[in-house]
Amino acid sequence: MDNHNIFNRSLVRQRRKRFAAGWNDYNFLKVEAARRLVDCLADMARAFPLALDLGCHKGELKALLRDSAVIQCDSAENMRPDVVCDEEFLPFAPDIFDVAASVLSLHHVNDLPGCLIQIREVLKPDGLFIAILPGANTLIELRHSVTGASAEHGFALSPRVSPFVEVRDAGALLQRAGFALPVVHSDTLTIRYDNAYRLMQDLHAMGEGNVLAEQCKAFTPRGHIAAICEYYDSHFANTDGTIRATFEFVTLTGWKPHPSQQKAAERGSGKINLNDVKW
Repeated sequence: MDNHNIFNRSLVRQRRKRFAAGWNDYNFLKVEAARRLVDCLADMARAFPLALDLGCHKGELKALLRDSAVIQCDSAENMRPDVVCDEEFLPFAPDIFDVAASVLSLHHVNDLPGCLIQIREVLKPDGLFIAILPGANTLIELRHSVTGASAEHGFALSPRVSPFVEVRDAGALLQRAGFALPVVHSDTLTIRYDNAYRLMQDLHAMGEGNVLAEQCKAFTPRGHIAAICEYYDSHFANTDGTIRATFEFVTLTGWKPHPSQQKAAERGSGKINLNDVKW
């Protein structure tokens, strides 16, 4: 394994395959994010005849894109995609798709700028890239609970929760990949759970367990898990006794460059001297 990789891509694939059979019982985040992405497309008031769905899972996005032909790809063949491939190595020819979309499937890519460049290449000129990724505030309560329980009980910290995209970095990623007119925004979804154990069970069944390349190989002692859950339940409880879990959705949009697109005015081309403006 490349020592520079953050994520173990083989483990990502294994997890997705393992939990494919029961995925429909735990796909609520994917369904909600797909609905939000389709709402964004509807606001653009233009047609996207051919769409690429990157990391399709069980087709949650395709079910909502009723006006587009959709090619679904996924790294797990038992998710039954049209094309089995890794998001880091796209097998498509250039200039094919009107829109390339991804819903909660690019957050475990090691070379995200390189992946975005490949996505730009398979789009037609003036084609749209749109994706929803988990933002940095996702599972913030769990992160605090891991560090808080570690400090209280004195057990060693090891990497447990994946790093997620920062809103302030997402626009720069799109520009670096050569997309025009980049736009980034975020919103949050708060879900109530009976307790922290139930949250962890859901994350496990989603295939969203620890896939960091650098992680402790030994099993986490049950006492450590119990301490983390106890900290979580006591510090992030709602008035009704449930606990809250935050999921941040960061939406990225960018266009493959085309001469017809709007362009920012060249620096120094303004005709009004701001020194002459009365405030």
